[in-house]
Amino acid sequence: MGVVGQVRLRARAKVNYALDVTGRRPDGYHNIRSVMQSISLADDVEIERGGEGFELLVEPERTEIGPPKMNTVYRTWLTLREMTGQGLPVRVRLRKRIPAGAGLAGGSADAAAALVGMELLFGLGLGAREVHRLALLVGADVPFCIAGGTALGKGVGDVLDPLPPPPEHFLVVAKPEESADTGAVYRLHDELPAEPGHSVLSVKEALRAGDLTALARSLGNDLARVTGDLVPEVAVLRERLLQLGALGAGMTGSGTAIYGIFETEDHARSAAGRISAPLVFVCEPMTAGVELLRDA
Repeated sequence: MGVVGQVRLRARAKVNYALDVTGRRPDGYHNIRSVMQSISLADDVEIERGGEGFELLVEPERTEIGPPKMNTVYRTWLTLREMTGQGLPVRVRLRKRIPAGAGLAGGSADAAAALVGMELLFGLGLGAREVHRLALLVGADVPFCIAGGTALGKGVGDVLDPLPPPPEHFLVVAKPEESADTGAVYRLHDELPAEPGHSVLSVKEALRAGDLTALARSLGNDLARVTGDLVPEVAVLRERLLQLGALGAGMTGSGTAIYGIFETEDHARSAAGRISAPLVFVCEPMTAGVELLRDA
């Protein structure tokens, strides 16, 4: 695709069906094995050429996105500009739906869409290897958020092996008011006695068998015990989803969002209406992370 004047993209959130922490790295990060899944909950990202430097408009206006210089869309632009040596003047409109501090990779999804969008907007012609390297500089989840679908993530989550998509199902995603700091959760996890994770293998087997019940029963997250201590509502929401008929329920990322797996949309929506939480969404699995929107 040649140079264009504007692009619109959908940036999809993810959940972790399984997350096993396998060790701390010399650089302070952690090696993990995780089965990740794109879901229909998404932000919209509009990028147009023009202006001077970088402009960002966020909707709704009071949405919390952190300090401007730490925003993942800004860091993506800055990294891409440094890598290419081009000015890349852009205006970005970010319509947020994915909550921050939830473990749903909202910031990484936005960065993924920004990277894909700016590459198209300026016709940079980056190869897959360059895109992956740049994505990883912005965040460990960004490579997956570009690829999307269903995948096993290794290393810091950036080494991706595609997996079969899950059987059709719906997810009720609920987030309590309080969020969790990812760095703090991992530090506290390091202080606990080691417990080898086993959820990844079980989830992979369930996906390969196309068995939704086995998938739901295999959900696991090594960080849930830490986040659950920090934010007790996490455990309360998980138990509530199970009471409402979820086949299984788990925490995504470092939390604090919890999700339950339901066979039908009607059951999921009924359960969602009975969950007491500030943010509740009904979603479904998706086969792509970043989607280019052709029409308004």
